[in-house]
Amino acid sequence: MNLAEWLVRTARRQPEAPALLSGEELVATYCEFATRAARIGAWLQTRHNVRPGDRVAIFMKNTPAYLELLYGIWFCGAAAVPINAKLHPREAAFIIDDSGSRVVFVSGADEVRPLLPSTCAICDLAAEPAFDADAAALLAPVPRAGGDLAWLFYTSGTTGKPKGVMLTNANLHAMTYAYFVDVDDVLAEDAAVYAAPLSHGAGLYNFMHVLRGSRHVIPASGGFDAVELSELAPRLGNVTMFAAPTMISRWLTAARQSGYAGEGLRTIVYGGGPMYLADIEAATAQFGARFVQIYGQGECPMTLTSLSRTDIVDRQNPRWRERLASVGRAQSCVSIRVVGANGEDMAPGEIGEIIAAGSPVMKGYWNNPDATAQSIRDGWLWTGDMGSLDEDGYLTLRDRSKDVIISGGTNIYPREVEEALLTHPGVAEVSVIGRPNAEWGEEVVAFVVASGTDLPGTSELDAHCRSLIAGFKRPKAYFFETSLPKNNYGKVLKTELREKLSGL
Repeated sequence: MNLAEWLVRTARRQPEAPALLSGEELVATYCEFATRAARIGAWLQTRHNVRPGDRVAIFMKNTPAYLELLYGIWFCGAAAVPINAKLHPREAAFIIDDSGSRVVFVSGADEVRPLLPSTCAICDLAAEPAFDADAAALLAPVPRAGGDLAWLFYTSGTTGKPKGVMLTNANLHAMTYAYFVDVDDVLAEDAAVYAAPLSHGAGLYNFMHVLRGSRHVIPASGGFDAVELSELAPRLGNVTMFAAPTMISRWLTAARQSGYAGEGLRTIVYGGGPMYLADIEAATAQFGARFVQIYGQGECPMTLTSLSRTDIVDRQNPRWRERLASVGRAQSCVSIRVVGANGEDMAPGEIGEIIAAGSPVMKGYWNNPDATAQSIRDGWLWTGDMGSLDEDGYLTLRDRSKDVIISGGTNIYPREVEEALLTHPGVAEVSVIGRPNAEWGEEVVAFVVASGTDLPGTSELDAHCRSLIAGFKRPKAYFFETSLPKNNYGKVLKTELREKLSGL
C-alpha cells in the first residue's frame, strides 16, 4: 500500500484538524496537507514525467514544506531520497547522481546546481512559485506494492562511499506498527516536534503521527534549541519528539539553569548514539518519566530494540542499572541474536556481533549487490555492532565493529575524512578516530603523517576538508606523527591510536 494512503484517510476523517505548524503558527490543516501533497504529485508527473519507482531527492533543512514534499513524492508512486542538509554540496551531488533522482528539491540551488547531472531537474523552493490553489491534483495515490521502494536512505559505510539503503513500503509499515506496540502510543492531541533532521530518524517517525492525526511542528529555528523547546512545549502540550542523546544532555543543562521540568512533554524517544547512564538518570530526575530508548540502523529503521519508560524509571529491580545501561529488548517485528564470527550463538553475557531478522530489514543496498550479500546472510542482517544479551533478553551495546564516530547523533565515517585529507599534497598517511566530547558525544581527530618536512598547518587542512566534505566532519584536532602503528598486514591499529590519545 502507498504510504500516502495514510494521509488521505486521516484528511477524510478529520479534515479541519491542525496538521503542519511552524512553531505555534498553523501552516496547514490535514485537508490542506493532503491537497498540497496531491498537487505536488501531479506536478512531478506532468512537469517532470516522474513515474512510479522513480527517485526524487530532498536536500533541505526542516520546514513544514518538507513533509508536503515527502507525501507528494509518494502520492505519484515515486521513492523519496532525503539528504542530510548538513552535507557538502559535492556529497549531496553524489547521492543525487547515484540514486538516479529525476528531481531534487532544494532551498537555494546555486552551490549544488553545477554539480548535478543534466538528467536531474532542480526545484528551488526559494525561487519556485508555490503549488497554488488552481493547480491540478491527483485524485488518489498511485497504487504501490509492499515490496516497492519508498525511502532511499544513504548511509556511508567503512569503504567511504555512501550506500543507498532500500526501504520498502512494507519495511516502513512494519516500523510504524512496531512503534505503537513497543515504543509509545500516539494520540490525536499529540504534537510531534521535529528538532532533529527530517532526513533521518525524526522524519521516519512522521508516519505514526499522520495515522493518528497529530500535529507536526517544525520549531521556528528549524532545528534544536534547548531554550526554544522549553518555551514551546508548555504552549503546545502533549509534545513527542525524537532526540539524540547529545540533544538531551544539552537540554538538561539549559533546563537546570531555567528551572524547566518537562512541562508540556509527553514522550522523548532517544537513540542514534550512546546514552551515558548518569545522563539518563539525571534527565529522568529533571523531566520525569517521559523517556523511551530505541536502537536501530538505517538498514533496520528504528526497530531493533526498545527500552520502555517503565524500565527507565524502575529503581526496584535489583538489576535496574544494568537494564538502564542497555538498549532494551527486541521489538516485536524482529528477532535479535548475538553471534560469533561463524554465526554461532553466544551465551548470555558474552560479546558478539548483533544480527537481526524481520519485516523491517531493508531490501538491500541500491545497485550494490556485493554489499547487500555481505550485510544480509541467510536472511539475517549483520549490523556490525558488538553487544551482549542477558538471560532476560536485554541487549547491551559493547562496541562498534565499524569505526563510526557519532557526533551530535550524526554518524561520521572515518574513511570519508581520511580520503579527503589524503588528497592534500602535504599528507602522506592519515588515520581518523573519535575523541569523547562532553557536548557532542564524540568529535573527530586525525593522526597525520606528513609527506615532507614541512607540516601543513591546521587552518590549511581545515580549509581543504571544508572544500570536500561537510564542515561537521572535519577534524577538531590534528596530531602529527612520523609513522602510524600497523599490524603485519599493514592495517592501521586504531586501538593503539586511541590509547595514545587517552594519554595526551
